[in-house]
Amino acid sequence: MRTGRPRGFCVDQAADRAMNVFWRKGYEAASLSDLTTAMGINAPSLYAAFGSKEGLFRAVLERYDARRKEFMDKVLAAPDAFGVARNYLEGIAEFASDTNGGMNPPGCLLVQSGSCGDSSIPEEVARHRAEKEAKLRERFERARKDGDLPRDADPATLARYLSAMANGICMHASAGAGAEELLDIARLALASWPVRAKAKPKKKSRVAA
Repeated sequence: MRTGRPRGFCVDQAADRAMNVFWRKGYEAASLSDLTTAMGINAPSLYAAFGSKEGLFRAVLERYDARRKEFMDKVLAAPDAFGVARNYLEGIAEFASDTNGGMNPPGCLLVQSGSCGDSSIPEEVARHRAEKEAKLRERFERARKDGDLPRDADPATLARYLSAMANGICMHASAGAGAEELLDIARLALASWPVRAKAKPKKKSRVAA
């Protein structure tokens, strides 16, 4: 029985190299030549491993999420809702500005790569964003239940707020803002965070004279 010719490259490493191209240029502007040159393979090898440019991009998104899992785990493990928000926004600010000596692009892959005419790509990027937002919402629902957030706080709105601020921070990073500038934005956003629900003082019992 004949077997297929073994691949002469690491698929995960190739996806990581393609990630840099999509991150810098965006999905639409990243040409097949840009991708294969960065990955060190030819077009037939790309199609054999990933099926298409879109398939490659989907694989890149999965790799990106895997690289960010440790960060999200740390964010969600904060002891209170404010700690979650602070870890998230300050962590995004630090990540978005860290180019590893120019080796990595600034900003965020999800913010910079998903704008194009093919509707399936923005939808795929939106799905990955929504997954992170859902995790934040679930954490805030638990915080409200535990009394760490006011009862009238809306976990979904808080999660969307953090997501919107994170996207803005990443856009400023891609435009050249430094770490301290981005951290200032994060801290200003945190200044409007809902206060922890305060327990009502118990009424003193009246002692009969």
